[in-house]
Amino acid sequence: MRIDLHSHSSVSDGTQPPADVVARAAAAGLDVLALTDHDTTAGLAEAAAHLPPGLTLVPGMELSCAADGSGVHLLAYLFDPDHPELAAELRRIREDRVLRAEAMVHRLRAAGVDVTWERVCAIAEAAPDPDGARGSAASVIGRPHVARAIVEAGAAADVQDAFDTWIGSGGPAFVARYALDPVRAVGLVRAAGGVCVLAHPARSEGTLTGAVPEELAARMAAAGLGGIEADHPSHDADEAERWRAAADRLGLVVTGSSDDHGALTGHRLGCRTTDPDAYARLVAPATGAAPITSG
Repeated sequence: MRIDLHSHSSVSDGTQPPADVVARAAAAGLDVLALTDHDTTAGLAEAAAHLPPGLTLVPGMELSCAADGSGVHLLAYLFDPDHPELAAELRRIREDRVLRAEAMVHRLRAAGVDVTWERVCAIAEAAPDPDGARGSAASVIGRPHVARAIVEAGAAADVQDAFDTWIGSGGPAFVARYALDPVRAVGLVRAAGGVCVLAHPARSEGTLTGAVPEELAARMAAAGLGGIEADHPSHDADEAERWRAAADRLGLVVTGSSDDHGALTGHRLGCRTTDPDAYARLVAPATGAAPITSG
């Protein structure tokens, strides 16, 4: 059984619509796929409606968190999306994503980069509001959409260059945004019947040393964290082994995932996978939702 617990669609910052993501997952030989768009479950209905035979879909999302000024990402699975407190926080995060992206566009234009808000919305597949001020919604607007607009404007060679030059932490157009405390976020997901995994812990953005401190991971574990994504394409062998050992010390499941974003990451679904026994242990406590199987 091949299990990939981290993927993105065009509903957030991937390049393929949810129907294409599940089709590509089946073509890649996966048996289980989690769709984990940033701070939203909006793509799950389409993914479920187009689920190929034999593929199981795990409803999920990647939740934006921050600690000590650095980004921490939490993969949440099988939670109740209508849980009042969690739903309210997700709305606040999504609204602030729009405000942040809009502020970045203003800074870019002030610096002479010919990026428009309308173009960022079009890239995100979210039409602008009638007043032209903010994106309306189908997709969660994020920095990758702004980055693609920067590349189109000729101010960066590629998306990574746009982050490095303009909108990454410390860049001239960088704008901070609202994010949850990761320990509180774990508690919210657990209260909503879900289970959580710390995503790509060796790759934290901001003022931390580049990795999530194990002390923070321990506090998340005490709050109900279920696993650590040790096997991630951005982790080298030493980093993967370090986080496997940390998971063992904390009594957590080790997961492996592709973190596929479609064309942005080279269509890499299934390049890292999760052991079936680890998957079973991870999802066993979930009560908020259930995996979806075609038919």
